[in-house]
Parts: sequence; structure tokens; C-alpha cells
Amino acid sequence: MDGQTYAIRLRDLEQRIDELKEQIRRSHTRLSLLSDTILAGGSGGGSRAIIKFSNEISTAWRISKLLVVLDGSVQYSKTEQQGVIADAGEVPVFTGTIPPGAHTVQVLVNLTGTGFGVFSYLNGYKFEIRSDHSFTAIEGKTTNLQVISFEKGGATARFEERPAVRYAEKVTQGLGELPGATTAPSGAR
Repeated sequence: MDGQTYAIRLRDLEQRIDELKEQIRRSHTRLSLLSDTILAGGSGGGSRAIIKFSNEISTAWRISKLLVVLDGSVQYSKTEQQGVIADAGEVPVFTGTIPPGAHTVQVLVNLTGTGFGVFSYLNGYKFEIRSDHSFTAIEGKTTNLQVISFEKGGATARFEERPAVRYAEKVTQGLGELPGATTAPSGAR
């Protein structure tokens, strides 16, 4: 190959390298914009959700496991052996940005009877509560969802029929600041 052919091929190769660099730069810019859009939850800043769990079940029961799933993704999973559930009055489950639209929270609470007095038959009794709740996240607003374990039916209800879960939902204007992201009234179900 003579010098002139070599120079032409070299210029052609340099031109293709410059074109590839430009394509990479454009792709990087598009990816950066897409990433910003996703992290913001959409073009208008998205929505925010704060989900917390509260235990209002009497001392006749001890929570042995708590599992909370948001839109198919596990947000909280603890067993009593980890010592977190019994001592906490309110357990933060999820705080973060979510896309506007429909969302579902699924809850599993495993209980063990503690048994006392005439109710000693409850000692070691195992019970499971499964529940779900759907809510709609609104663009530019924060959905506060409280998941509450409680006992229904009053004093005349059998102990094994009392455990249940209910949800308290409150939507507030604005997104506010995230206090620290970890990774929405309806009746009992």
C-alpha cells in the first residue's frame, strides 16, 4: 500500500471514529435525560409514598413475622427472632418516589398466641393474616399509607377470629423532602 492510499484510509478511519464518538455522546445525553426522568418519577416530578406499619393487636398475640410488598417488590421482611417488630410502635416500611397511577400493597402478618389465664389455650397458637390494599398515586402529591394490625369483633368474638389488618390512607399536596428513602380509609380485609 502506497502512502497516498494509506493517508486516505487513515482519514476515513478518523472520520468514522469521530462519527462513533458523536453517536456515543448523543446516546449518553439521551440516557442521562431518561435517567433524570425516571428518578423524578415522570415529567412532572412524579408522586411520593410513605408507608408505615402499626401494631394495635393486644398482648394475647405476638407478631412472629411481618412481610410488606409494594407492587410486587418486597419492602419489609422481618421475623421476631430479629427483635425488631415487638419493640417498635410504628415501623417505617417505604418512603420514596413512585410513578403516578395504581399501586398495590400486600401484607402478611404471622401471629403466635401468648396465652394467659383462662386463655392459656392460645399459647403457641399460630395465625396468619393476608391482606392487600390498592391505592392511586397522584402526580405532585404524597400518599401516606398506614397499615394497622388490630383485633376486630369485640369481647364476644373468639380470639382466633379477631386478628385483622386495616389501612388508613391520606393524600397530601406536594412532594416535600424525602427524609431518607429506603429503596397510601378502607376497612379490614
